[in-house]
Amino acid sequence: MNISIVIPVYNEAESIPELVARIEAVMSRHGYAYELIIVDDGSKDATWETIERCATGNSNISAIGFRRNYGKSAALFCGFKKASGNVVITMDGDLQDSPDEIPELYEMIVNQGYDLVSGWKKVRHDSKIAKNFPSKVYNATVRCMTGIKLHDMNCGLKAYHNRVVKSIEVYGEMHRYIPVLAAKAGFTRIGEKVVEHSPRKYGVTKFGLSRFTNGFLDLLTILFMSRFGKKPMHLFGFLGIMMFMVGFLSAAWLGAQKIYHVHAGVRANLVTDSPYFYLALTAMILGTQLFLSGFLGELISRNSSERNMYQIDKEF
Repeated sequence: MNISIVIPVYNEAESIPELVARIEAVMSRHGYAYELIIVDDGSKDATWETIERCATGNSNISAIGFRRNYGKSAALFCGFKKASGNVVITMDGDLQDSPDEIPELYEMIVNQGYDLVSGWKKVRHDSKIAKNFPSKVYNATVRCMTGIKLHDMNCGLKAYHNRVVKSIEVYGEMHRYIPVLAAKAGFTRIGEKVVEHSPRKYGVTKFGLSRFTNGFLDLLTILFMSRFGKKPMHLFGFLGIMMFMVGFLSAAWLGAQKIYHVHAGVRANLVTDSPYFYLALTAMILGTQLFLSGFLGELISRNSSERNMYQIDKEF
């Protein structure tokens, strides 16, 4: 099979028939063997019934329906698990992504050797204040922190080689950072394509301003897990030792000053009268706790069932 198209939807009953028809037209025109996997993320409207009507008599369409709303990452995870095409395309179900982009995305994966191609909505039809400007700031931050030079990290229209989606785990709200997850898994051939972005035709957006704060916290999680997930002592142990040494040397300096004054016959205050003594003591306690946190993290990591799971790409 050439292409698997995975579409997560939530309360998009009005959009689905038109989207399915447009996808079928593109696939037929280019002669692709394909499957369309629609994941209903616990919709409250007639989305599931609409999917069933579209799938009647069409063997290319399959669907997954959640009992409740789990989020886009969960929908993509289940769609990826079901996908069997050589190339996997993801797109949103709100008609803002154009199916006409699929052939070129497919060619970039198959013929140009990319592992992943992300769409870039260079010209957006969203609110400039609510989405455009925050999106530019967000993407600039992600580029700076990850080194992945994509202009639109969170674009729903993406293409993947099948081995990419089978090698990464998307959970929580990590769908925003699939290119980062892919890069950390060793898939570094990541490209970008300018894609058409259409105004929303039906319904309303499902994402609020909380996506920016949650997104930043998720980014920190990915960066931490990718660098220290299997070696927590390298972070917590290092910080703990540094903080303990700062506290210990500060306390030693205060003690040395006291001994010097006593030896010189100079009246000096008690060491415990100095606020720096308590700061030094606090630093030593925090340093010890950080070191123990790293040690406990190592014990947990070494007993994890996934401690020796690696991405093996070649073998004979």
